[in-house]
Amino acid sequence: MPIEILMPALSPTMEEGTLSKWLVKEGDTVNSGDLLAEIETDKATMEVEAVEEGTVAKLLVEAGSEGVKVNAPIALLLEDDEDASALDGYEVGNPSAPAPSSAVEEPKTEAPKVAPSSASSGDRIKASPLAKRLAKEAGIDLATISGSGPNGRIVKADIDGYSAPKSAPASAAAPQTAPVQTTEVGMPLGGGADYLTKLGIEPGSYDLEPLDGMRKVIAKRLSASNNNVPDFPLTIDCEIDELLKMRKELNGQAPNGVKVSVNDMLIKASALALKHCPKTNASFTPDGIAYHKHADVAVAVAIDGGLITPIVRQACNKGLSSISVEMKDLASRARDKKLKPQEYQGGTFSISNLGMMGIKEFGSIINEPHGMILSVGAGGPRPVVKDGALAIATVMTVTLTCDHRVVDGALGAEWLQHFKRYVEQPITMML
Repeated sequence: MPIEILMPALSPTMEEGTLSKWLVKEGDTVNSGDLLAEIETDKATMEVEAVEEGTVAKLLVEAGSEGVKVNAPIALLLEDDEDASALDGYEVGNPSAPAPSSAVEEPKTEAPKVAPSSASSGDRIKASPLAKRLAKEAGIDLATISGSGPNGRIVKADIDGYSAPKSAPASAAAPQTAPVQTTEVGMPLGGGADYLTKLGIEPGSYDLEPLDGMRKVIAKRLSASNNNVPDFPLTIDCEIDELLKMRKELNGQAPNGVKVSVNDMLIKASALALKHCPKTNASFTPDGIAYHKHADVAVAVAIDGGLITPIVRQACNKGLSSISVEMKDLASRARDKKLKPQEYQGGTFSISNLGMMGIKEFGSIINEPHGMILSVGAGGPRPVVKDGALAIATVMTVTLTCDHRVVDGALGAEWLQHFKRYVEQPITMML
């Protein structure tokens, strides 16, 4: 029976994607680990590889196809003992047919799986050809294995893990990330044209550009956050003359190719403030507040069609030059849509900086599951009072938006005091 290659879910929030390019053609023989296709998600383009072996019998989805739903069949693979006659009368996606198996997986990040069902159906054991061969070579009885593939099909990973089975229950395979609400908020039925007509906009007076995958995800996530998270802002001014002076000195001694930015220093200051105020490094969950052990700082990066938040992991433990090099690489690959899911999913805190665009002060919507997000405005000369006398200082305004379910006003203010101290006395970041 042909094996159905399914559209993979390359991230917890992925519902559909674009099959950008096939890396195989009909008639090709593929082995486990061979690259099959390039899939474009809402955030990145990634290569996917085979977990089954066989011959590509038919490509069901053309390269460049958009809006391909997750788990939709995209190609058919013939097993070693099958020929083209196996396709006669075969109905793609027929639920009464023997259970298909996905032949693709994201090469470095494991996509969420549902708890596996039994691998046997009557006297027949459902297993991929590769799994059968590996089990035979290892002397493993397939009847003793619960498959983790679709409908309980045994795949290579099940054989590889057989000698050292995990003690975690099958339910542990369920996604660990809380599901994101996808309910459209406040959008009437009838499409964009009907929506604008009801608001008095004349048909034909505008060009309607359909939402792409990224903009759909941004709309859903931020609508859910804006409606479900009781947030509040805290705003404070920071004098940054010493920070700018230290940055100039560091860059004067930095190795070739390293140039520390103000944003790099704010990432470090934020991470250290989270370390000194650990109750703010937290996420709300229905079962309790999760207090994170590491300060993983997500930084908003504008890209074509939206934004993405690559993450500097354990930023409080990294030097400024390391943060600078890492952030430069992440931002570059973010704009090219080459980030891996683990490089932009998760994190414990967010920074959004519009200062380079001249924005003096603004507030941001919280990026769940983060408990806070810092909005950074432009620094510039402003009059200040020092020792009772009027003076001029370079001042930067920042606004901290807090999830009130996790961070109360006093706790958010305490974090800002730590942040302000690191910014105004940057030498303390070196201690």
